[in-house]
Amino acid sequence: MSVVVIVLVVLVCVGYPILAYNGLISTRNRVKEAWSDIETQLKRRYDLIPNLIASVKGYMQHESSTLEKIVATRSAVLNQGVANVKEAAAAENQLSGALKSIFALSESYPELKANQNFLELQRDLRDTEDKIQAARRFYNGNVMDYNTQIQQFPKVIIAGMFHFEKETFFELDEAEKKAASKPVEVKF
Repeated sequence: MSVVVIVLVVLVCVGYPILAYNGLISTRNRVKEAWSDIETQLKRRYDLIPNLIASVKGYMQHESSTLEKIVATRSAVLNQGVANVKEAAAAENQLSGALKSIFALSESYPELKANQNFLELQRDLRDTEDKIQAARRFYNGNVMDYNTQIQQFPKVIIAGMFHFEKETFFELDEAEKKAASKPVEVKF
């Protein structure tokens, strides 16, 4: 009887840390996969921006500062890369704001609003923005699961022993939060 108890205690003492470690690795890998999804959608957005600028240039000659701002923001984001989630979120918030300004300006140009290329690019960018939001929610959900696991007892012990670090959420900045809380005005 005592041999069975000893074997069970050894299995628990050895088995649980292995299962906990493997669970933490699996959750951390889901966070990395979710971040990869965000990067894929951001790249798609970066690829659409030059086409949008090209289709808008002819119509918005007087709005060159807006176009230059978008191009400069896109270039800065691409050149700097994303060392961490916080920097990426800040850069993406700037780019989103710049893109919103071009769509707001398009209201002043009826011939641009009727241009098929512009309309198609606008739809593609809107679709991409929706996919970025979905990827952001998926990423943040995985980050929450991971951060919860590394903070709960007894996994916190395993996480500390193997240096599992807390991940950062991909969040909107304050200006984006205010803009997101307002209803979007759509005019046809």
